[in-house]
Amino acid sequence: MKVGGAQVETVGTRTELANAIAAATSAGIEVVIVHGGGPQIRSLSQRLGVEDRYHHGLRITDQDTSEIALMTLGGTVGRKLVLALETAGVRAVSLTGADGRVLTARIHRPEGHDLGYVGVPERVRPELLEALLALGAVPVMACVAPLEEPDPADPGRFYNVNADHMVAPLAHALGCEAILFVTDVAGVRDGTGACLPSLAPGQAAALMADGVLQGGMIPKVHAALDAARALPSSRVKIVPGGPDALRSALRQEVGTRVLAEDPAHLPGTAPEAVGS
Repeated sequence: MKVGGAQVETVGTRTELANAIAAATSAGIEVVIVHGGGPQIRSLSQRLGVEDRYHHGLRITDQDTSEIALMTLGGTVGRKLVLALETAGVRAVSLTGADGRVLTARIHRPEGHDLGYVGVPERVRPELLEALLALGAVPVMACVAPLEEPDPADPGRFYNVNADHMVAPLAHALGCEAILFVTDVAGVRDGTGACLPSLAPGQAAALMADGVLQGGMIPKVHAALDAARALPSSRVKIVPGGPDALRSALRQEVGTRVLAEDPAHLPGTAPEAVGS
């Protein structure tokens, strides 16, 4: 379950999310959370006078911003979310990629563009997450991680990893049955503003080419498509948050289901069944 910074920004949103997860865990669902914290990083950057810059929805991370990301994601955001979960009766542990070397990164240079201290997942070691789940705890993963092959000149550096990009490799390593990208909108919208019940790769490419998908929704859709391809038997959805977000997204047609292939290529799938 990936949650954005907007879902954990205030006491109210954290409480709502924690209660939804408590309801899910009470029903026997094991949950792993990957969280972002874009608004929180932006707020602290502004307070410290550090410029906020992006490239195709990905944060450009210089040395100062990498420290802010570590403080915010691996500190404030994760710890406050854990407190909300514990208050709701859910055992939870806040982690970064460095804890147990759960996730390491490699430097990300999309199309040769230098984003600074930005990485993409390189290797997942799920043993610590599996041990926490066995204890009945919810792992809460911040999207910062060390390099798999540290830079000898800067071996202690954490890299900012887009939280959406962390989901597919973690879910694959854990064999997750469902992958939810929780956001603050109803789902993926088409050119008319209507929420799509399902999204196939061809549709996504067309929406991107037409400029319908913008900002943070672009890496989210890419990540959801990657997750659908990596775990074709799993249910992958982009869903709105809410008091019963997790359980309702699993059992109802809430949000947008993301498909691994275009419908015509899905064996035995009738067009009217897409999104079911």
